[in-house]
Amino acid sequence: MRQGKTFKTATLYRIVMTDHMCPHGLKSKDLLERQKFVVEDHHLVNREEIDAFKLEHGVKTTPQTFIDGDRIGGFDDLSVFFGKTKKIKDATTYKPIIVLFSVAALVAVAVTWLVFGTVFTGQTIEWFISVSMVLLGLQKLQDVERFATMFLNYDLLAQRWVRYGYIYPFVETGAGLLMMAGVLTWVSAPAALFVAVIGAISVFKAVYIDRRELKCACVGGDSKVPLGFVSLTENLMMIGMAIWMLSKL
Repeated sequence: MRQGKTFKTATLYRIVMTDHMCPHGLKSKDLLERQKFVVEDHHLVNREEIDAFKLEHGVKTTPQTFIDGDRIGGFDDLSVFFGKTKKIKDATTYKPIIVLFSVAALVAVAVTWLVFGTVFTGQTIEWFISVSMVLLGLQKLQDVERFATMFLNYDLLAQRWVRYGYIYPFVETGAGLLMMAGVLTWVSAPAALFVAVIGAISVFKAVYIDRRELKCACVGGDSKVPLGFVSLTENLMMIGMAIWMLSKL
């Protein structure tokens, strides 16, 4: 008891060794404290203690949290317990693409302000699309192998020529950079138009004709964004940008 108020108590077991401190253990402790729990923080400081704890409680991983004598589990289980996240990790989400496009828009506005001293001009739209292309390409380039594997699920050209899946991220990123700079349009615009047209046709066929439920490779190979409207929008933006840039030549 403290000042007439009862504080909830949780028991946490986590690895705290001289050469390693479990990040999920720290996250568990932080989450418990934010939920107004007093944490009995038990450190597992060597391999013998870790193995003995796992054997005693029949668990394979740490950290482990106990509340009212009941084992809640690791950080993911604790998050579910407090209603902070869904248990199904493979659930679809649009959050990555929303964040990406929001950042692209802010970058476009920032560049517009630096160049023109205002927050919006026609050039802002061009910069928004080209920055989006660069950011989308960067997501794919983080793990080209995983992207190419996911890409094979629906892209028509990649299914005929597998190496295309490895080339695509470089084309998208490079075209976006050239469009941002406004140079070599005769290279960037046709390249973007080529990959975008194939992409739009592939997505339309997979989703709206074949009715397949797939994950979109647009934000990388570990994407949980559903294939459909977002992927089609990405390709239509690139098509529009490419045609616009070609019309300015």
